[in-house]
Amino acid sequence: MKNIILPVTSQICLLLCVSCDFLEFDETNSLKTKEDIYDYYASTEQMLTHVYSFMPQDFGTVGGAMRECASDDAEFGDVGSSVQYFNNGTWSAVKTVDTGWSLYNGIRAANQFIAEIANVDFSRFEHQSSYENWMKKLKFFPYEARVLRAHYFFELARRYGDIAMPLTALTPEEANSIPKTDFDSVIDFIVSECDEAAAILPDTYRNQPDAQVGRVTRGFAMAVKSKALLYAASPLHNPDNDSGKWKKSAKAALDIIDTGLYSLDPNETANNLNSKEIVLMRENAENTNFELNNFPVRFTEGSRPAGNLDRSTFPSQNLVDAFETVNGYSVTLTGSGWVSEDPAFDPARPYDDRDPRFYRSVLANGMEFKGSTIETFAGGQDDVPITQGGSPTGYFLRKYIQPTTSFTPDNKVQNKHHWVIYRYAETLLTYAESMLNAFGSPDYTDAEFPYSARWALNAVRNNAGMPEVRETGKEAFLSRLYNEWRVEFAFEDHRFWDIRRWKIGDDTQTELYGVRIVPAGNGYAYSRFLYENRVWNDRMYLYPIPQNEIFNNRNLEPQNVGW
Repeated sequence: MKNIILPVTSQICLLLCVSCDFLEFDETNSLKTKEDIYDYYASTEQMLTHVYSFMPQDFGTVGGAMRECASDDAEFGDVGSSVQYFNNGTWSAVKTVDTGWSLYNGIRAANQFIAEIANVDFSRFEHQSSYENWMKKLKFFPYEARVLRAHYFFELARRYGDIAMPLTALTPEEANSIPKTDFDSVIDFIVSECDEAAAILPDTYRNQPDAQVGRVTRGFAMAVKSKALLYAASPLHNPDNDSGKWKKSAKAALDIIDTGLYSLDPNETANNLNSKEIVLMRENAENTNFELNNFPVRFTEGSRPAGNLDRSTFPSQNLVDAFETVNGYSVTLTGSGWVSEDPAFDPARPYDDRDPRFYRSVLANGMEFKGSTIETFAGGQDDVPITQGGSPTGYFLRKYIQPTTSFTPDNKVQNKHHWVIYRYAETLLTYAESMLNAFGSPDYTDAEFPYSARWALNAVRNNAGMPEVRETGKEAFLSRLYNEWRVEFAFEDHRFWDIRRWKIGDDTQTELYGVRIVPAGNGYAYSRFLYENRVWNDRMYLYPIPQNEIFNNRNLEPQNVGW
């Protein structure tokens, strides 16, 4: 492994050096210093929980929008939201968007926790009844924190490539003089950390003291490694298409498959804590925020603030066209109507008999929702101006929506929303993509890699109730595989990143389409329309380093290409 340089900007250093922060407990707590905190098991565990609290999720993290709104999969109704800077090309090193810089807070918390946990001593409590359970849980704590830190480093690396990578609390002088760590070295570090942690962490906590769920397991350590190696092998970071990188990625995914810990779930995985497909999910408390922002506005019973009527995520026609018919044929909406080679496709009922995942992702005209029918046709109940909550694309969001949420006066209902960090379908599509690129054939197997790319891709499709892919050529199979990533993980924070790691921005990010539906006879006439021209430049494959960070530490130069 390459030597790891440990850089950090002055902003990070400030976070590391402040004396009053989350380490200060409330006045009702007698714990006042760092030393006090790590003298007691309960407060020590709270510090680990704090490290977990930085786990990214995307229920509307970019100016209120889901990150998919900065891709060809969706539009955000609010034209003034910061997510629009991605689409109109006005973001820059000075005008940054979604920097992920707050993840350095999580890294800082992890660094402090890892340093302190090495020296904790609870032996004075050894005669208490809880002591044995504390010790069982405590042995996992440093490894959980190390995997979380690795995950946060990955999140930063996929934004910036080369990143500042502090592993300890640094002095201001160190922070302002140490350069970035190169991307490949970041990946090497992540892999090493995850390998060490996976050898210690349990498969599940259900048979551990307190049976806590939502904690980092062996499977998640392996998943972070797999994800990091996939990005390292992808075109953005592997311009020479080094097959060795793809083999490493395939092997990391195969290792997860071989554990036998996870299986595909034909049921919806969003918000499903009991799904065998879930490797890690971030749990959240009950609230109505996501539905308040994303229900078709008439279902919010006037509860959405007047100034937020347009702050919804709306699927695009681009995305809808990615969902095949249930028989496996493509469907495309043109300016004059629907086109499909499926003999069973009915252009008068274009949303019938589509890939079942379509109905988990999108609300379209004619679909039943909360005891009513969605009407986005001209003059329908949901055909209202964007500024009043109407859809600019003709579609509403379905993924992660909890339909039992209610804003009815005297009968309000709120629900928990749990964000999927990683699920097993990602392992299979990672394996399929890596095998195809490593060996050039969708059907290649050998003693080390006993499963083919086709096997893995079709496993995901079979689970969704879709027919198998039969293409034999690499490029044709890869096209189907790219589409599978898109529909399987719609609105799960994949498309934005996949566009970048595949380097397909030029082909996908310049035009966003919607649907126009007008009554015609006993049915409707459908036509595709260009909603928005968007700006793409290849520099956008990576984020710019915030200029203020470069001013503070010139060793963070050079700026990412093009910025």
